[in-house]
Amino acid sequence: MERAAVFDVDGTLVDTNHLHVTAWWEAFRQAGHTVEMHAIHRAVGLSSADLIAHLLGDDRDPEADPVIDAAHKALYGTYFERLPALSGADGLLRRLHHDGWAVVLATSASGAELSALRRAIGADDAITATASADDVDAGKPSPEPIEHALRLAGVPAARAVFVGDTVWDMQAGARAGATCVALLCGGIPRPDLERAGARAVYRDPSHLLSALQDSPLAP
Repeated sequence: MERAAVFDVDGTLVDTNHLHVTAWWEAFRQAGHTVEMHAIHRAVGLSSADLIAHLLGDDRDPEADPVIDAAHKALYGTYFERLPALSGADGLLRRLHHDGWAVVLATSASGAELSALRRAIGADDAITATASADDVDAGKPSPEPIEHALRLAGVPAARAVFVGDTVWDMQAGARAGATCVALLCGGIPRPDLERAGARAVYRDPSHLLSALQDSPLAP
């Protein structure tokens, strides 16, 4: 395949951002930290280590980070069997696969969480490869996850489109050299996404699918 459509997963294909916010909020609370939900929401999309550092700062006790991370994983894991795919997610991936795109997931999830997300999407037949947190040393906004996804697809950045929902996604995709498309279903405002590198913005996967002919993912 000569073109790659690389997708973030949380907040882009599966409606999980606010579930993550709730799980992180409770994990921080259990560790004795008061972190406002709006701040957590803006940090979703970072790796767990980077999210904790971003929200608690350098003066925190870093030895407590694994405890907070484990609490978040346990709390979020209670949703695994009922994660909701966003409208049109499966249809979008299948249409792109049909149109000759290599469809690759680039996500900070791994293991059981990644399996739950793929079950929720329900389009494994359209997915060429997956770049997970286990495959890279640095998460978004580092370009490493996108670059690894492109290596899996065997496609150069100039022939790739990256679709995500956060500022961190857009920064990572732009640094990797891919054309960036943003979705609003993760809850981040359009101007923030455009400033971070989004070349086009759509409401959700269903909207992108309906507008595909005139989008960066046109056949």
